[in-house]
Amino acid sequence: MKHRSMRTCGRLPALLALVMLLAACVTASGGSRAENARWESQAARVTIVRDDWGIAHVSGKSDADAVFGMIYAQAEDDFNRIETNYLVSLGRLAEAEGEKAIWQDLRAKLYMQPEALEARYAASPEWLKRLMNAWADGLNFYLASHQAVRPRVITRFEPWMALSFSEGSIGGDIENIDLAGLESFYSNTRLARVAKTPAGREPSGSNGFAIAPSNSVSGQALLLINPHTSFFFRSELQMTSEEGLNAYGAATWGQFFIYQGFNADAGWMHTTSGVDVVDEFAETIVRRGDRLFYRYGREERPVQTATVSVRYRTGDGGMASRSFQTYRTHHGPIIRSEGGKWIAFAMMHKPVEALQQSFLRTKARDYASFLKVAELKANSSNNSIFADSSGNIAYLHPQFIPVRDDRFDYRRPVDGSDPATDWRGLHALADAPHLLNPPGGWIQNTNNWPYSAAGRHSPKRDRFPRYMDRFGENPRGLHALMVLEGRKDFTLERLRAAAYDSYMPAFAHLVPGLVEAWDGAPASNPLKRDLAAPVAALRTWDFRWAKESVPTSLAVFWGDEMWRTAAGAQWEEGLLSYEKMDKAPATQKLEALAASVKRLKQDFGRWDIAWGEINRFQRLTGAIVQPFADAAPSIAVGFPSARWGTLASFGAKAYPGTKRWYGTGGNSFVAVVEFGDRVRARAVTAGGESGDPRSPHFNDQAQRYADGDLREIHYYPDQLVGRTERRYHPGQ
Repeated sequence: MKHRSMRTCGRLPALLALVMLLAACVTASGGSRAENARWESQAARVTIVRDDWGIAHVSGKSDADAVFGMIYAQAEDDFNRIETNYLVSLGRLAEAEGEKAIWQDLRAKLYMQPEALEARYAASPEWLKRLMNAWADGLNFYLASHQAVRPRVITRFEPWMALSFSEGSIGGDIENIDLAGLESFYSNTRLARVAKTPAGREPSGSNGFAIAPSNSVSGQALLLINPHTSFFFRSELQMTSEEGLNAYGAATWGQFFIYQGFNADAGWMHTTSGVDVVDEFAETIVRRGDRLFYRYGREERPVQTATVSVRYRTGDGGMASRSFQTYRTHHGPIIRSEGGKWIAFAMMHKPVEALQQSFLRTKARDYASFLKVAELKANSSNNSIFADSSGNIAYLHPQFIPVRDDRFDYRRPVDGSDPATDWRGLHALADAPHLLNPPGGWIQNTNNWPYSAAGRHSPKRDRFPRYMDRFGENPRGLHALMVLEGRKDFTLERLRAAAYDSYMPAFAHLVPGLVEAWDGAPASNPLKRDLAAPVAALRTWDFRWAKESVPTSLAVFWGDEMWRTAAGAQWEEGLLSYEKMDKAPATQKLEALAASVKRLKQDFGRWDIAWGEINRFQRLTGAIVQPFADAAPSIAVGFPSARWGTLASFGAKAYPGTKRWYGTGGNSFVAVVEFGDRVRARAVTAGGESGDPRSPHFNDQAQRYADGDLREIHYYPDQLVGRTERRYHPGQ
């Protein structure tokens, strides 16, 4: 037996004892001898170096070796998140969480059936099969060598499973299918319509900036990577091979590619796009005897049916199953009924191409090769901000954009019986908004429309169909213009500072109206006296957040109250909500401030409390749904919700049993990168790399995260000298 196997379960003097111990360590998973030998052989070709932040730097001879090692390292850090992501994507969550997850599973299974994914795997390019095989082997080898780990459901991973989760963004297009409507349709129950409360939902998405060499001190291109997601959603790592792979960044748990990151020559950042690529078609159903048809032009086409089974865990710990007859037209699966019509759902479903594009872009060395990968047209939901060592900066709209008749409003169901509403192929990349090296020397996207991505050098709105954007401008976009326009002095530190700029455009717009309302109130109004001190604090405020800031506390509590009472139906992030708040009656503004002062006093004993005493980061357990407690340790955070136009985002609120607000999403992995002969980068991750509370890397980045204090990234081997905690092969 080779020396590499002697390291798998520890050193023993007797060879026979070693063989017996190795068998106990590895074969307990049920793997065949051939599998065990393959896993051991591949593990020997992989080296994992953990740096002083616990971040894995994985290297292998081939790309497949790197995939094997990186997914093994991910599993070491948080296997539960990997498994949970695949329970969701495969439609198997109810097997762990019971009947409450049945409808989420049914939604997934409308697209992700094992037999179909196995067929797609079999037809995949050989190079991609090798990566999927290595992915499954890495996870199965982890389970074999970690007998104490007990999967909730998936005890063995198959290569085709990787195709169920191939794009990397949080949620995905499928989450546009409303679960209540799906349940109502497939359970034959009446859908109870519940009015939405304008609760001020936390904005989702991300920020991406690219700086051209003309605007940087070094004369090199710079890139900001600032995804806004739920915390601990991605793993930070590096994967390298002798086949040209050397990517660093954030990988969504369970996926084998760097989703947002960089290599030695190029970097890419994805932001959620406002493009309309998910449509609903209202189908006219006709019953002929025991058969169903739907009208399409002058035709009556048969409705396709299929039986879908969903297994679920019962209350006593056993397993049961429910079967559903599902329906589909050429537009897509039926997801609900509305106004006497059946609603079919259309979205991109190209798992093989999406997985290819997701991996291949990590090896792109310049804009031309990045664009070539984009021609796969398997990215439907993300804008891309790009920079490379040649000095190029670029903006790409999503590449999967169906061609449609712009006469129709695809924001609501269109008539499926009218052939004119159908998708007619995909747009060419050049047909969508895009930018390459705009004269201003910068590009930004904050989930806003592309028509301000480079200021006055942006794509022109009137040249594109309406469906190219549904979001419009947002306060973060206006803020980005403020920190980017007219600057030629960017460095890594100044780009970081821009990403954490503390100005809050929404309050700069709204608070003067509140002060004016107080000024105009008659002396007889009791609120004139009661609110004098809070208004005085807001009057002299510079509209910047800070941990020590009392006006930030007042403004955020007042803004939340105004959102609830004045924003009405427009309760998501957007400029219209602020206009409605601004135009609210003066009395409503003052009453909202009075309610906010009262709430602050009730919760904290006084109204003049510093924002950092309220807004906190806390990580107590490795659970996916975090618990919070005011009595437990927590850290003050200065930046608030992106709802108010701040670029750095911290979505926090009070929870049952707490007065303080605790964040669960927003800034997660944040990095600034400078390209050139040698790439330089800094980053921070929410909490830490490990999901195990016993690990020193569970919360070791928490203070840096709260302070926006990015650490140096160890990208090159010489940077790891003296900063290495452990070097090992998988299985050791």
